[in-house]
Amino acid sequence: MTVSPVPGGSAERFHEDWARLLSADHGIVVHPGLLNRLVSRTAALLHRAQEGEPFEARLAAQAGAELVDAHFTDPVLLARAVELLQSQPLADGRGPALTGSFAAGWAAALRERTLREQEAIRTAADAARREAERALRASEARFRALFESAAIGIGIGDTDGNILAVNKALQELFGAGPADMIGRRVGDLVHPEDTQGVWEAYEELISGKREYFQFDKPYYRQDGEVVWTHLTVSLIRDDDGSPQYQVAMLEDVTDRYRLQERLRHQATHDPLTGLPNRAAFFERLEELFEDPEPGARFGLCYVDLDGFKVVNDSLGHDMGDQLLSAVAARLKAALTPLGHLVARLGGDEFVVLLEKCRGEQEAVAAAKTVLKALAGPVLIGDHKLAVGASVGVLERRVSTTTPGAAVRAADLTLYRAKEAGRGRWTLFDPKENARAVSRYAVSVRMPAALDRGEFFIDYQPLYRLADGRLAAVEALVRWRHPQLGVLGPDEFVTTAEETGLIMPLGRWVLEQACGQAADWIKRFGDAAPQLNVNLAVRQARSAALVSDLARILDSTGLDPARLQLEITESTVVGPEDEALRTLHGLVDLGVSLAVDDFGTGWSNLAYLRDLPVSGLKIAGSFVGDLHEPGKDESTGWRIVSGLVSMAHALGLTVTAEGVETARDAERLRTMGCDWAQGWHFGRPVRPGEIARRIAEEPQGRPVDG
Repeated sequence: MTVSPVPGGSAERFHEDWARLLSADHGIVVHPGLLNRLVSRTAALLHRAQEGEPFEARLAAQAGAELVDAHFTDPVLLARAVELLQSQPLADGRGPALTGSFAAGWAAALRERTLREQEAIRTAADAARREAERALRASEARFRALFESAAIGIGIGDTDGNILAVNKALQELFGAGPADMIGRRVGDLVHPEDTQGVWEAYEELISGKREYFQFDKPYYRQDGEVVWTHLTVSLIRDDDGSPQYQVAMLEDVTDRYRLQERLRHQATHDPLTGLPNRAAFFERLEELFEDPEPGARFGLCYVDLDGFKVVNDSLGHDMGDQLLSAVAARLKAALTPLGHLVARLGGDEFVVLLEKCRGEQEAVAAAKTVLKALAGPVLIGDHKLAVGASVGVLERRVSTTTPGAAVRAADLTLYRAKEAGRGRWTLFDPKENARAVSRYAVSVRMPAALDRGEFFIDYQPLYRLADGRLAAVEALVRWRHPQLGVLGPDEFVTTAEETGLIMPLGRWVLEQACGQAADWIKRFGDAAPQLNVNLAVRQARSAALVSDLARILDSTGLDPARLQLEITESTVVGPEDEALRTLHGLVDLGVSLAVDDFGTGWSNLAYLRDLPVSGLKIAGSFVGDLHEPGKDESTGWRIVSGLVSMAHALGLTVTAEGVETARDAERLRTMGCDWAQGWHFGRPVRPGEIARRIAEEPQGRPVDG
């Protein structure tokens, strides 16, 4: 801003110039009213200093100081103010004195103001530092009080696993002093019963991959006792976010844990004998079936005391309870050291479970051990009680049965032992078991079971070995029996054939399976698998089968070429058998035939080439038995290879049943076997699961999708 001299030294003109100078932009904002008062006051002071007799330097300095007090501290403003004052025509050479006094007052006020501000900043900084130190001391005191007086154990360690500090509660928890714990390694506190995953979580925490974890974990006290804790470990990071400390909090839950253990024991153990109860036995048995190793076997000894009712009726239930306790103790002492589980199922029934059984010989040896343990009389009070038992022995591959079916089979075998004279063991016979189950189930329930909707169909996948694609599904009928649970076809089909009930059941299976196959074709087109349905011998020899099947194919709309019927070797016993006429009639409809379970019978191979079949299924026992101890595996594989070659020579497609491992599947593929089924490829499942598999196949997308 350039200021022109004011002619005549007019006070009004100076006031206007001074107002313009202070109103210019100097980096501050002043209310117009306050600015006008400031302009008037400082202009008056300068005018009085100019006119004073003698010259009033104090007033000029006061005017400069007032500008500083009003926050006009910009050096540019001072320069322009001096320029304006010097431009005024003052008498007696007072101009330099006036401007000097004004500038000196402005500078002195600015220096004083700066010193005050610096002192205020220093004072505020000192106060803030003192407050921070006081807060830190208070925080440390609170933390120390919390750390020392906390009811739960607290320990602090570094990320190298060294324990740095422990509170009193943690020392009491471990029954140790600070010297026993500080400096120890966290990794030294391992317990054999540590929860799975606790140390993996610990490694992730100290490496910074997680912020905290919680587990129930046992520790050894200083005196060797075990204390159970609920452990929470948190990570403390430094200002840069790097892991610095770990803080562990341990709550003593030993009483709660022991209470839970007692409750769990009561829930899973028989209160009279202390043996595992029925629930615990079935839980253990079902674990064997969850993820078995290929070829895994198990054994059951189903035990029932002979004549126990006589003891109860003649000597009373208290004596009977004492006898049961004595029997349980003998069985446990004889069989538990062998690694077998002994359980009481109820009443006077006990069961022995052999996990990883090595064969029938081991199961029979366990049954003999049971009988030997109970051979001598039991002394109860003044009574010597002779106690005997009957034992049903079952030994199977896990993959061939289910927990429920295994227990039913062992139970039925037990009653065969009782019928044979008691005081003995009897080995499971699949044929006898099937007949026993079938006789009971069919006689009581089967005639009306179809009307009640108790039957359903599962489907087992068959895969092409050459490309691993889903080729077909086999329809397998199941019976959801209200008392016996789910029964497989081997438990009721034989008796159904003997009674003639197989005919309506067979028609129902064909109707349901063909309808389901037609639905898959409608949804997935050519990606849908071929349908395989088993024919019972009585069905295959029925003259009405051809007309029944024609009607079913027509009503469901299933292409006959997408259906294959499976017959057993016993269906046709010779070239003149009447069943041949039915089989040819079926082929004339457009369906295909395959021989199921080939190799289990004694059919004449000479006329196999004359049967109207296009496929052959090698019985699962050929593959499944290859890995059994004592079997010559190489000879077994040569037999399988010979069956494949023979079938191909006859122009038949070959399917291997009972394939449980990828190794067996690959070996069959190299032999030229066409298709395979078994647990390696999938167990029998509901239709929805088959639909999911079809959809996951290449080109398996629904046709309307």
